[in-house]
Order: sequence, then C-alpha cells, then structure tokens
Amino acid sequence: MQYVWMLIFWVLPLAALFYLAWHLWCLLPLPSVWKWVVIVFGVGAFSLLFLNFARKFDNLPLWLASLGYDIGTSTLVIMLYMFMMFLLLDLGRLVRLVPKEWLYSNWTTTGILAALLVGIFVYGNLHYHHKHRQELTLTTDKPLRKELKLVMVSDLHIGYHNRRIDLARWVDMLNDEHADMILIAGDIIDGSMRPLKEERMYEEFHRLNAPVYACIGNHEFYAGINDAMQFYTDAGIHLLRDSAVLVDGIRIIGRDDRSQVGRKNIKELMASPSGGRVEGAFTIVLDHQPYHLDCTAEAGVDFQFSGHTHHGQILPVSWITEAIYECSYGECKRGNTHFYITSGLGIWGGKFRIGTCSEYVVATVKN
Repeated sequence: MQYVWMLIFWVLPLAALFYLAWHLWCLLPLPSVWKWVVIVFGVGAFSLLFLNFARKFDNLPLWLASLGYDIGTSTLVIMLYMFMMFLLLDLGRLVRLVPKEWLYSNWTTTGILAALLVGIFVYGNLHYHHKHRQELTLTTDKPLRKELKLVMVSDLHIGYHNRRIDLARWVDMLNDEHADMILIAGDIIDGSMRPLKEERMYEEFHRLNAPVYACIGNHEFYAGINDAMQFYTDAGIHLLRDSAVLVDGIRIIGRDDRSQVGRKNIKELMASPSGGRVEGAFTIVLDHQPYHLDCTAEAGVDFQFSGHTHHGQILPVSWITEAIYECSYGECKRGNTHFYITSGLGIWGGKFRIGTCSEYVVATVKN
C-alpha cells in the first residue's frame, strides 16, 4: 500500500509534469529562453503545493501565505485540465483527426487552449462562490415535540483560502434560514490553525442564531487535534466525539473520525445511555466519512449526515469518488435509514467547482 500511495502522490504528478513541459515546449512559438521561463514558472507554482503541505507558509505574512496557498493548489487543478486537453489532442493525432502542426509552434492552438482554460476556471470559481440550497424532508412515526428545521453543512475548510470574510458571508446565509439547530459534519478547519487564530475566526460562530452541534473530521487531525478542539470550544460549538446529546426530543450522535483507531462502533453508540438516551427517539448521526452505511442501517439509525467526499470537487474526479464510495453525494437509503452525503459548503484547495456544487442543506423533520 505504501508504494501505491507513493505512485499516486509522487510518481504520477511528476510524470504529468514532464508530459506537460514537453508539450508546452513543442507548442509555444517562442524563443527557447521564454519557453524555459514558462516551464520554470509552472514548476515553481506547482511546488508551492508541497510547501503548503510542509507548513512553510506559517511564517509568512498572512496575505502572502494565502496567495501561495491559492497558487499552489490552483496549479494542481489547472495542470489536470491541461493534461486532459493535451491527452485528447494526442489521441486525436493517433487516429489522424488532429494534424501534427497543431501541436508544434502554433499560436492558434495556444490561444484556443488558453481561452478554454480561462473560461473553465472563471466559471468554476463563480460556481464555487454560488452556494446551492438543498432541501430535504425527513418524515418519521417517532414522537416529536415539534416540527424542526435543521441547517446542515460540512467541509467548511476555513484557513488560508477560506478566510474570515468568507466565513462571515456563510454565517449570514445560514442565519437567514432561522433554523432550530445547525449540524456540522466535520472538517470545519482546513489545515493550518494560524489563519483561524490570527483572524479570530471563532468569533463568527458566535453570531449564528441557532445552537451548533458537530462531529470531528480528518482535517482537524491534520491541523492538530488539541488546537482544533480548543477552536471548537472558543467558537461555542457543541463537539460530539463518540458521544450524544438529546435536543428537542431528537438524539444527535457525533462520531469520531474513522481515521482514529479505537473509535466506538455505531451499535455501541446507539446502545449507550449517553446524551439522555430516550427509547424510540428520532436519531441523527453525524459521521464525517460515509463508510459502512449498512452498519448504520442495521443499528437502527433514522438519519445520517456525512461529508468528506466533496463529490470530487471537479470533473472527472467526481467519477472517482462515485467509484470509491457506495454513496458519494446526495440522498440514499439503506433499509429504514435515510442518508445525505453533502458535497460541502467550502472546499479544499483551489476555489473551483466544475460539474459539482458547494451547498448547504435545509432539512425539515416532521411526523
């Protein structure tokens, strides 16, 4: 398995980088020195991605760290689309649909590819900033004190790219729903805690006009779990880690992230008296990663809300998540258990949504 991950994260990106460099060298009708400038600039932009992973931005001014994050992560996505474009042209050459001269010192091809890339990523950025409102109705025979309106989100990924100004807009948007409670299925934090602390982002959560209940996600562990938990406390978020709480007659269970060895299984949590367990209460589970849905159904859970997949963020990555997860996005049912897997309110990396959406979910729970 170690060699598989090495292939995915090192060998394949480097091979793609050489493939793109060779194609750009052949395509650009420029003197060699300018071709080198373009290639070195591209490699440098791509290398910022790894500097981000190594937390080398934390000592830079916040604006510069954010710029480095945006360039590095955006370059990864741009390279993917460039790779697909050149691959299609190469396949076209193979079946004699694309003349060889289209790929050698050709300003027309260069202009067309550049225009396509600009168009795709301007659309992707605008589409990311438009947050879709998804509606969901959950009907139950179990007793309810009243009809409840829940606002549910996941994967905010606040940090260098989703700054306090973004979070403030999201808080205003969620407040407009006037919900009874807000549920968050993990990954509030992206990675580095530095921008959250420096911009005092926890203060924005205090503006929410409904109580907030959340489970933990894998990115909270990347950020440092102790710092992440302190942030949840400062933000006034009710964090549920393999624990439960009873709110308005509904039992909410928050699971620890599946990456943590030793987390309780769902049957244990359902049987636990924690959270003032009431027999026959409508039960909602917050579980960041949507795995083993059948186990949740067998445990008698009424509804599970998950995130993590981002629905791949962009095509064709969304096809990969659909192959990996039994349900990578949207509503699904297993037995009597209703699931909703959200694509997330925020995003990791470059702010592009292509073939997917950023969303929040408004659910009505009623008899």
